Amino acid sequence: MAGSTLGTIFKITTWGESHGKGVGVVIDGCPAGLPLDETDIQKYLNRRRPGQSRFTTPRKESDQVEILSGVFEGHTTGTPISLLVRNENQKSKDYSEIASYYRPGHADYTFDAKYGFRDYRGGGRSSGRETIGRVAAGAVAAKILKEMGVSLLTYTRSIGPVSISEERFDAEQIPDNPLYMPDAIAAEEAQAYLEKCMKEQDSSGGTIECIITGLPAGIGETVFDKLDADLAKAIFSIGAVKGFEIGSGFSASEKKGSENNDAFCTDDAGSIVKQTNHAGGILGGMSDGSPIVFRAAIKPTPSIAHTQQTVRKDGTPIEISIAGRHDPVIVPRAVVVVEAMAALTILDLLLVNMSARIEYLKKVYE
Repeated sequence: MAGSTLGTIFKITTWGESHGKGVGVVIDGCPAGLPLDETDIQKYLNRRRPGQSRFTTPRKESDQVEILSGVFEGHTTGTPISLLVRNENQKSKDYSEIASYYRPGHADYTFDAKYGFRDYRGGGRSSGRETIGRVAAGAVAAKILKEMGVSLLTYTRSIGPVSISEERFDAEQIPDNPLYMPDAIAAEEAQAYLEKCMKEQDSSGGTIECIITGLPAGIGETVFDKLDADLAKAIFSIGAVKGFEIGSGFSASEKKGSENNDAFCTDDAGSIVKQTNHAGGILGGMSDGSPIVFRAAIKPTPSIAHTQQTVRKDGTPIEISIAGRHDPVIVPRAVVVVEAMAALTILDLLLVNMSARIEYLKKVYE
Protein backbone atom coordinates (compact mmCIF):
# COMPACT_ATOMS: atom_id res chain seq x y z
CA MET A 1 0.00 0.00 0.00
CA ALA A 2 1.37 3.38 -1.03
CA GLY A 3 0.43 6.68 0.57
CA SER A 4 1.34 6.12 4.23
CA THR A 5 4.23 8.63 4.24
CA LEU A 6 4.00 12.41 4.64
CA GLY A 7 6.65 15.13 4.55
CA THR A 8 9.84 16.21 2.77
CA ILE A 9 12.39 16.71 5.57
CA PHE A 10 10.35 15.99 8.71
CA LYS A 11 8.90 12.77 7.33
CA ILE A 12 6.46 10.36 8.98
CA THR A 13 5.18 6.91 8.06
CA THR A 14 2.19 5.53 9.96
CA TRP A 15 1.47 1.81 10.22
CA GLY A 16 -0.97 -0.67 11.76
CA GLU A 17 -4.65 -1.60 11.69
CA SER A 18 -7.57 -1.07 14.04
CA HIS A 19 -7.67 -4.69 15.19
CA GLY A 20 -4.05 -5.71 14.69
CA LYS A 21 -1.48 -5.94 17.48
CA GLY A 22 -0.85 -2.22 17.48
CA VAL A 23 -0.51 1.03 15.56
CA GLY A 24 2.30 3.53 15.36
CA VAL A 25 4.57 5.80 13.39
CA VAL A 26 8.18 6.20 12.33
CA ILE A 27 9.50 9.77 12.29
CA ASP A 28 12.54 10.56 10.16
CA GLY A 29 14.23 13.96 10.02
CA CYS A 30 13.72 15.03 13.64
CA PRO A 31 16.68 17.17 14.74
CA ALA A 32 18.93 15.81 17.48
CA GLY A 33 18.92 17.36 20.93
CA LEU A 34 15.18 17.84 21.44
CA PRO A 35 14.14 16.90 25.01
CA LEU A 36 11.53 14.16 24.54
CA ASP A 37 9.89 11.41 26.54
CA GLU A 38 6.61 9.48 26.51
CA THR A 39 4.78 12.09 28.59
CA ASP A 40 5.29 14.72 25.86
CA ILE A 41 3.45 12.47 23.42
CA GLN A 42 0.95 10.94 25.85
CA LYS A 43 -0.80 14.22 26.61
CA TYR A 44 -1.70 14.52 22.91
CA LEU A 45 -2.84 10.90 22.64
CA ASN A 46 -5.02 11.34 25.72
CA ARG A 47 -6.99 14.00 23.84
CA ARG A 48 -8.06 11.48 21.17
CA ARG A 49 -8.38 8.44 23.44
CA PRO A 50 -11.76 6.64 23.27
CA GLY A 51 -14.15 6.23 26.17
CA GLN A 52 -13.74 9.70 27.70
CA SER A 53 -17.44 10.65 27.56
CA ARG A 54 -20.78 9.30 26.42
CA PHE A 55 -20.16 11.07 23.11
CA THR A 56 -17.23 8.82 22.18
CA THR A 57 -16.93 5.10 21.51
CA PRO A 58 -16.94 2.99 24.69
CA ARG A 59 -13.96 0.97 23.38
CA LYS A 60 -11.52 0.96 26.32
CA GLU A 61 -7.96 1.63 25.22
CA SER A 62 -5.23 3.20 27.37
CA ASP A 63 -3.34 4.25 24.22
CA GLN A 64 -0.05 4.23 26.10
CA VAL A 65 2.81 5.18 23.80
CA GLU A 66 6.20 3.45 23.79
CA ILE A 67 9.31 5.07 22.30
CA LEU A 68 11.22 2.24 20.62
CA SER A 69 14.08 4.19 19.05
CA GLY A 70 15.56 7.60 18.34
CA VAL A 71 15.72 8.86 21.95
CA PHE A 72 18.64 8.44 24.35
CA GLU A 73 18.97 9.88 27.85
CA GLY A 74 15.85 11.99 27.31
CA HIS A 75 16.90 13.64 24.03
CA THR A 76 16.37 12.86 20.35
CA THR A 77 19.44 11.45 18.64
CA GLY A 78 18.73 12.50 15.05
CA THR A 79 17.96 8.91 14.05
CA PRO A 80 14.47 7.61 13.17
CA ILE A 81 12.02 7.74 16.07
CA SER A 82 9.70 4.72 16.24
CA LEU A 83 6.54 5.04 18.35
CA LEU A 84 4.19 2.17 19.24
CA VAL A 85 0.71 2.06 20.77
CA ARG A 86 -0.57 -1.46 21.41
CA ASN A 87 -4.22 -2.40 20.75
CA GLU A 88 -5.65 -3.83 23.96
CA ASN A 89 -9.43 -4.07 23.56
CA GLN A 90 -10.23 -5.42 20.11
CA LYS A 91 -13.59 -7.14 19.64
CA SER A 92 -13.24 -8.39 16.09
CA LYS A 93 -16.38 -10.54 16.40
CA ASP A 94 -18.39 -7.29 16.40
CA TYR A 95 -17.41 -6.94 12.73
CA SER A 96 -17.65 -10.54 11.47
CA GLU A 97 -21.06 -9.99 9.85
CA ILE A 98 -19.94 -7.00 7.73
CA ALA A 99 -17.48 -9.16 5.79
CA SER A 100 -20.38 -10.04 3.47
CA TYR A 101 -21.72 -6.53 2.73
CA TYR A 102 -20.68 -2.92 2.20
CA ARG A 103 -21.37 -0.34 4.93
CA PRO A 104 -22.67 3.04 3.68
CA GLY A 105 -20.16 5.84 4.25
CA HIS A 106 -17.20 3.46 4.74
CA ALA A 107 -14.28 2.35 2.55
CA ASP A 108 -15.50 -1.27 2.35
CA TYR A 109 -16.49 -1.14 -1.31
CA THR A 110 -13.50 0.91 -2.48
CA PHE A 111 -11.02 -1.38 -0.68
CA ASP A 112 -12.52 -4.40 -2.43
CA ALA A 113 -12.51 -2.55 -5.76
CA LYS A 114 -8.82 -1.61 -5.38
CA TYR A 115 -7.28 -4.67 -3.74
CA GLY A 116 -9.84 -7.46 -4.14
CA PHE A 117 -9.50 -7.96 -0.39
CA ARG A 118 -10.12 -5.99 2.80
CA ASP A 119 -9.61 -6.17 6.54
CA TYR A 120 -13.22 -5.81 7.70
CA ARG A 121 -12.33 -5.69 11.44
CA GLY A 122 -13.18 -2.11 12.29
CA GLY A 123 -12.10 -0.86 8.89
CA GLY A 124 -8.50 -2.06 9.14
CA ARG A 125 -6.14 0.57 7.75
CA SER A 126 -9.00 3.00 7.00
CA SER A 127 -10.10 3.02 10.64
CA GLY A 128 -9.89 6.22 12.63
CA ARG A 129 -7.48 4.36 14.91
CA GLU A 130 -4.80 4.90 12.26
CA THR A 131 -4.71 8.55 13.39
CA ILE A 132 -2.86 7.53 16.57
CA GLY A 133 0.39 7.56 14.59
CA ARG A 134 -0.39 11.02 13.22
CA VAL A 135 -1.13 12.41 16.68
CA ALA A 136 2.01 10.89 18.19
CA ALA A 137 4.18 12.39 15.45
CA GLY A 138 2.28 15.68 15.65
CA ALA A 139 3.11 15.90 19.36
CA VAL A 140 6.82 15.82 18.49
CA ALA A 141 6.33 18.41 15.72
CA ALA A 142 4.35 20.69 18.05
CA LYS A 143 7.12 20.54 20.66
CA ILE A 144 9.68 21.65 18.07
CA LEU A 145 7.36 24.44 16.90
CA LYS A 146 6.98 25.63 20.49
CA GLU A 147 10.77 25.97 20.67
CA MET A 148 10.46 28.24 17.61
CA GLY A 149 7.65 30.36 19.05
CA VAL A 150 4.88 28.84 16.93
CA SER A 151 1.68 27.71 18.67
CA LEU A 152 -1.58 26.08 17.60
CA LEU A 153 -5.04 26.53 19.11
CA THR A 154 -7.58 23.99 17.84
CA TYR A 155 -11.18 23.49 18.92
CA THR A 156 -14.69 22.45 17.89
CA ARG A 157 -16.43 25.31 16.11
CA SER A 158 -19.76 23.57 15.55
CA ILE A 159 -21.67 20.34 16.17
CA GLY A 160 -24.59 19.83 13.80
CA PRO A 161 -26.57 23.12 13.76
CA VAL A 162 -24.94 24.44 16.99
CA SER A 163 -22.05 26.89 16.52
CA ILE A 164 -19.93 28.79 19.02
CA SER A 165 -20.46 32.53 19.53
CA GLU A 166 -17.56 34.90 18.82
CA GLU A 167 -18.81 37.09 21.69
CA ARG A 168 -18.62 34.19 24.16
CA PHE A 169 -15.30 32.78 22.90
CA ASP A 170 -13.17 31.57 25.82
CA ALA A 171 -10.16 29.38 25.04
CA GLU A 172 -10.02 28.22 28.67
CA GLN A 173 -13.35 26.43 28.12
CA ILE A 174 -11.88 24.10 25.48
CA PRO A 175 -10.58 21.37 27.83
CA ASP A 176 -13.46 21.87 30.28
CA ASN A 177 -16.21 20.24 28.21
CA PRO A 178 -16.30 16.88 26.37
CA LEU A 179 -16.82 18.54 22.98
CA TYR A 180 -13.75 20.84 23.16
CA MET A 181 -15.81 23.97 22.43
CA PRO A 182 -14.55 27.44 23.54
CA ASP A 183 -18.10 28.44 24.47
CA ALA A 184 -19.79 26.86 27.51
CA ILE A 185 -23.32 27.70 26.38
CA ALA A 186 -22.83 26.29 22.88
CA ALA A 187 -21.27 23.17 24.41
CA GLU A 188 -24.40 22.57 26.50
CA GLU A 189 -26.65 23.09 23.47
CA ALA A 190 -24.51 20.76 21.35
CA GLN A 191 -24.64 18.04 24.00
CA ALA A 192 -28.43 18.27 24.06
CA TYR A 193 -28.47 17.96 20.26
CA LEU A 194 -26.22 14.87 20.42
CA GLU A 195 -28.47 13.27 23.02
CA LYS A 196 -31.33 13.62 20.55
CA CYS A 197 -29.24 12.06 17.75
CA MET A 198 -28.33 9.14 19.99
CA LYS A 199 -31.96 8.49 20.91
CA GLU A 200 -32.71 8.35 17.20
CA GLN A 201 -29.79 5.89 16.72
CA ASP A 202 -28.09 8.49 14.53
CA SER A 203 -24.90 10.58 14.49
CA SER A 204 -23.74 14.14 13.83
CA GLY A 205 -21.02 16.02 12.00
CA GLY A 206 -19.41 19.35 12.78
CA THR A 207 -16.51 21.69 12.09
CA ILE A 208 -13.06 22.15 13.64
CA GLU A 209 -11.14 25.43 13.59
CA CYS A 210 -7.37 25.85 14.00
CA ILE A 211 -5.46 29.09 14.62
CA ILE A 212 -1.67 29.07 14.15
CA THR A 213 0.27 32.01 15.59
CA GLY A 214 3.95 32.98 15.63
CA LEU A 215 4.74 31.82 12.09
CA PRO A 216 6.95 34.33 10.25
CA ALA A 217 6.09 35.62 6.78
CA GLY A 218 7.41 33.74 3.76
CA ILE A 219 6.86 30.09 4.76
CA GLY A 220 5.53 27.93 1.93
CA GLU A 221 6.23 27.69 -1.79
CA THR A 222 4.56 29.54 -4.65
CA VAL A 223 3.43 26.81 -7.05
CA PHE A 224 2.61 23.21 -6.12
CA ASP A 225 3.78 23.26 -2.50
CA LYS A 226 1.77 26.26 -1.35
CA LEU A 227 1.27 26.44 2.41
CA ASP A 228 -2.52 26.39 2.03
CA ALA A 229 -2.35 23.56 -0.52
CA ASP A 230 -0.14 21.45 1.77
CA LEU A 231 -2.42 22.15 4.74
CA ALA A 232 -5.45 21.18 2.66
CA LYS A 233 -3.85 17.89 1.61
CA ALA A 234 -2.81 17.07 5.19
CA ILE A 235 -6.23 17.84 6.63
CA PHE A 236 -8.13 16.12 3.80
CA SER A 237 -6.03 12.99 4.43
CA ILE A 238 -7.97 12.58 7.70
CA GLY A 239 -10.70 10.08 6.85
CA ALA A 240 -13.69 12.00 8.22
CA VAL A 241 -12.87 15.38 6.62
CA LYS A 242 -15.17 16.43 3.77
CA GLY A 243 -14.45 20.16 3.53
CA PHE A 244 -11.61 22.64 4.10
CA GLU A 245 -11.33 26.43 4.00
CA ILE A 246 -8.76 29.13 4.82
CA GLY A 247 -9.67 32.55 6.20
CA SER A 248 -12.94 33.77 4.70
CA GLY A 249 -13.06 30.52 2.75
CA PHE A 250 -16.22 29.94 0.74
CA SER A 251 -17.76 33.19 1.95
CA ALA A 252 -15.07 35.04 -0.06
CA SER A 253 -17.00 34.09 -3.19
CA GLU A 254 -19.85 36.32 -1.99
CA LYS A 255 -17.66 39.40 -1.40
CA LYS A 256 -16.32 42.18 -3.58
CA GLY A 257 -12.57 42.65 -3.94
CA SER A 258 -12.77 45.85 -1.91
CA GLU A 259 -14.38 43.86 0.92
CA ASN A 260 -12.14 40.81 0.81
CA ASN A 261 -8.69 42.39 0.32
CA ASP A 262 -6.63 42.89 3.47
CA ALA A 263 -5.13 46.39 3.57
CA PHE A 264 -1.50 46.69 4.67
CA CYS A 265 -0.29 49.17 7.29
CA THR A 266 2.49 49.51 9.87
CA ASP A 267 2.11 48.89 13.60
CA ASP A 268 3.58 50.93 16.46
CA ALA A 269 6.90 49.10 16.09
CA GLY A 270 7.08 49.95 12.39
CA SER A 271 6.41 46.38 11.22
CA ILE A 272 4.24 45.73 8.18
CA VAL A 273 0.92 44.16 9.20
CA LYS A 274 -2.60 43.72 7.80
CA GLN A 275 -5.68 45.55 9.05
CA THR A 276 -7.87 42.45 8.53
CA ASN A 277 -7.24 38.77 7.89
CA HIS A 278 -9.69 37.58 5.24
CA ALA A 279 -6.81 35.70 3.61
CA GLY A 280 -6.39 33.57 6.71
CA GLY A 281 -2.68 34.36 7.04
CA ILE A 282 -1.63 33.10 3.60
CA LEU A 283 -0.95 35.07 0.40
CA GLY A 284 0.42 33.51 -2.79
CA GLY A 285 0.89 30.19 -1.04
CA MET A 286 3.13 31.74 1.65
CA SER A 287 2.50 32.82 5.23
CA ASP A 288 2.06 36.60 5.59
CA GLY A 289 2.83 36.88 9.31
CA SER A 290 -0.81 37.03 10.39
CA PRO A 291 -2.45 34.16 12.29
CA ILE A 292 -3.25 31.26 9.99
CA VAL A 293 -6.93 30.38 10.38
CA PHE A 294 -8.51 27.33 8.76
CA ARG A 295 -11.55 25.11 9.26
CA ALA A 296 -12.26 21.46 8.55
CA ALA A 297 -15.74 20.02 8.01
CA ILE A 298 -16.18 16.60 9.64
CA LYS A 299 -18.85 14.20 8.38
CA PRO A 300 -21.27 12.37 10.69
CA THR A 301 -20.07 9.01 11.99
CA PRO A 302 -21.13 6.52 9.26
CA SER A 303 -21.49 3.56 11.67
CA ILE A 304 -24.99 4.00 13.10
CA ALA A 305 -27.65 1.66 14.55
CA HIS A 306 -30.28 3.42 12.39
CA THR A 307 -31.55 1.11 9.62
CA GLN A 308 -29.75 1.68 6.30
CA GLN A 309 -29.96 0.24 2.80
CA THR A 310 -26.97 -1.49 1.20
CA VAL A 311 -25.97 -4.58 -0.80
CA ARG A 312 -24.01 -7.76 -0.25
CA LYS A 313 -20.83 -8.42 -2.23
CA ASP A 314 -22.93 -10.28 -4.84
CA GLY A 315 -25.23 -7.25 -5.24
CA THR A 316 -28.15 -8.59 -3.20
CA PRO A 317 -29.98 -5.68 -1.51
CA ILE A 318 -30.30 -5.82 2.29
CA GLU A 319 -31.16 -3.62 5.26
CA ILE A 320 -28.58 -3.29 8.02
CA SER A 321 -28.21 -1.85 11.52
CA ILE A 322 -24.53 -1.59 12.46
CA ALA A 323 -23.56 -3.09 15.83
CA GLY A 324 -20.29 -2.49 17.69
CA ARG A 325 -18.73 0.44 19.53
CA HIS A 326 -18.82 3.74 17.64
CA ASP A 327 -18.62 7.47 18.28
CA PRO A 328 -21.96 9.31 17.90
CA VAL A 329 -19.82 12.25 16.79
CA ILE A 330 -16.23 12.17 15.50
CA VAL A 331 -15.48 15.87 15.95
CA PRO A 332 -14.19 16.05 19.57
CA ARG A 333 -11.60 13.30 19.10
CA ALA A 334 -10.63 14.69 15.68
CA VAL A 335 -9.65 18.09 17.13
CA VAL A 336 -6.19 16.89 18.15
CA VAL A 337 -5.81 14.99 14.85
CA VAL A 338 -6.37 18.22 12.90
CA GLU A 339 -3.89 20.01 15.18
CA ALA A 340 -1.30 17.27 14.69
CA MET A 341 -1.55 17.34 10.90
CA ALA A 342 -1.23 21.13 10.90
CA ALA A 343 1.86 20.95 13.13
CA LEU A 344 3.48 18.34 10.88
CA THR A 345 2.83 20.45 7.78
CA ILE A 346 4.08 23.72 9.28
CA LEU A 347 7.26 22.19 10.71
CA ASP A 348 8.17 20.45 7.46
CA LEU A 349 7.76 23.69 5.46
CA LEU A 350 9.84 25.60 8.03
CA LEU A 351 12.66 23.09 7.56
CA VAL A 352 12.35 23.26 3.77
CA ASN A 353 12.48 27.06 3.97
CA MET A 354 16.01 26.92 5.40
CA SER A 355 17.28 26.61 1.82
CA ALA A 356 15.30 29.61 0.52
CA ARG A 357 18.17 32.10 0.97
CA ILE A 358 21.95 31.79 0.97
CA GLU A 359 22.13 33.78 4.21
CA TYR A 360 19.98 31.14 5.92
CA LEU A 361 22.53 28.47 5.06
CA LYS A 362 25.39 30.70 6.18
CA LYS A 363 23.73 31.19 9.57
CA VAL A 364 23.55 27.42 10.04
CA TYR A 365 27.12 26.67 8.98
CA GLU A 366 29.05 29.72 10.12
